[in-house]
Amino acid sequence: KALKSELIPIVCIGEHLEERETGRTKDVIESQFKLTFKDIKSEELCRVIIAYEPIWAIGTGKTATPEQAEEIHIFIRELIASIYGKNTAETVRIQYGGSIKPTNAKEIFKKENIDGGLVGGASLQSKSLYEIIKAAEESINQ
Repeated sequence: KALKSELIPIVCIGEHLEERETGRTKDVIESQFKLTFKDIKSEELCRVIIAYEPIWAIGTGKTATPEQAEEIHIFIRELIASIYGKNTAETVRIQYGGSIKPTNAKEIFKKENIDGGLVGGASLQSKSLYEIIKAAEESINQ
């Protein structure tokens, strides 16, 4: 319905800590992706923003390392390519949404396969949000 209403949906997918610790992150992400987008066409998927948001990072202050986040972003992009083709995979925006803070934003935004951030609690303080925006801007200008 969101796509038919010309909205840009942001769809969050991510694993629980126990799933990460038992090596099931990619299986969980693949299952969530396929279930969520089973009836979505390629041109529709290109209008969706996907956010990798590990559930264990929501409101906990814990975050995936930039390398861990990028690994999953690459996996999601490869999954999209296998289902929808390379062009769609290159077009879809995949953001990171697991506790982005001024202290980690710059390193996260430097990663080639991370197309931005879904900022939560850090956006409630203007100075914190400003630092994150500045980090995003710097990554664009590099």
